[in-house]
Amino acid sequence: MSSKTSAPEHLSHPFPALYDQDSRVLILGSFPSVKSREQNFFYGHPQNRFWRVLAALTGEPVPETIPEKRRLVLAHHFALWDVIASCEITGSSDASIQNAVPNDLAPIFAHSQITRVFANGKTASKLYDRFLLPQTGIAAQCLPSTSPANAAWTLPKLLEAWRVILPQEEI
Repeated sequence: MSSKTSAPEHLSHPFPALYDQDSRVLILGSFPSVKSREQNFFYGHPQNRFWRVLAALTGEPVPETIPEKRRLVLAHHFALWDVIASCEITGSSDASIQNAVPNDLAPIFAHSQITRVFANGKTASKLYDRFLLPQTGIAAQCLPSTSPANAAWTLPKLLEAWRVILPQEEI
């Protein structure tokens, strides 16, 4: 099946959540992009600004490898996951998502110190509110998507908006 096709595929999330017992802030995407699915890790598209935003906010170099990305996330007490466990999707298009089945966040909350939840984009936010807010009881703050499809948000504007993920004493 060509990546140019317009037919939706039924897919399951291909990799696990990233968190540890010290994670305090959960950042949720919607569902991995084609590039992320190929790399088997979060925010794999080279034009996605997620890793540049996280590095700039934490004063770290932009991570290049998956081990560097894992270290950056865990060193700053973040957790990464996606709202959707499985869905029908065309390519990487959030707008094409149908028949979404949510991920179970209970293990993350049971084995970490999550107190704040942020959604990377409107689709993640809407799906979180619909499926997962009743489970967690913690409202997710919607942040502008770091996706290259959200070109209206420049890197400086993203940095300003995403600053809220930092511990309150660092803002």
